[in-house]
Amino acid sequence: MNKVAVIDYGMGNLHSVTKAIEYVGRELGKEIQVLVTSNSQDIARADRVIFPGVGAIRDCMAEIKRLGIDRKIQDAIKEKPILAICVGMQALMSKSEENDGVQCMGLFDGEVKFFGDPLLDSEKKIMKVPHMGWNQVRQTKKHALWRNIPNESRFYFVHSYYVETEDKEIVSGITNYGLDIVSSLSKENIFAVQFHPEKSQRMGQTLLLNFLTWDGQE
Repeated sequence: MNKVAVIDYGMGNLHSVTKAIEYVGRELGKEIQVLVTSNSQDIARADRVIFPGVGAIRDCMAEIKRLGIDRKIQDAIKEKPILAICVGMQALMSKSEENDGVQCMGLFDGEVKFFGDPLLDSEKKIMKVPHMGWNQVRQTKKHALWRNIPNESRFYFVHSYYVETEDKEIVSGITNYGLDIVSSLSKENIFAVQFHPEKSQRMGQTLLLNFLTWDGQE
């Protein structure tokens, strides 16, 4: 049985993620056990871990630290595939400028930045913040989770802050919304996305299916 732990720290759309994983598991023809949990033993017993998140990073990091999720993620990283989603991806970075500055988990070098007020496109037209809706993702390196997903496929985004990093080796996807932003990161057995695969219909389902069969190698 393929066991997937969806980490619960009170800040993610856990129902949507869980249902999406169960759906693609049935499509894959495998029995998938999804555990929504913050329990160390559950996470240790899982074959794969999903780290979702929505909301303000200050509140997210407060709960992550209170529950020891940061330590549990670091332990899980040593031995199993990890998929981080939205604020889950942002929490992996060094710090965020949201809420007057918040220290994050520091597993990736980089910062989380505000889009700007106003955010202008190349023609100086005002763009809405948050970035909400469908947008293309340009794949910048080959990865197992991009399998059967055409380059420039569209995924669903909802966010006001974006990741910026100077470490181009970890960037696996770029999206343009007024400026080029990092929409996915990957390093060893971690794959992190700014978009919501559980809301991204067929392409999101394909990415989740790839995650269920991923051995943690790029």
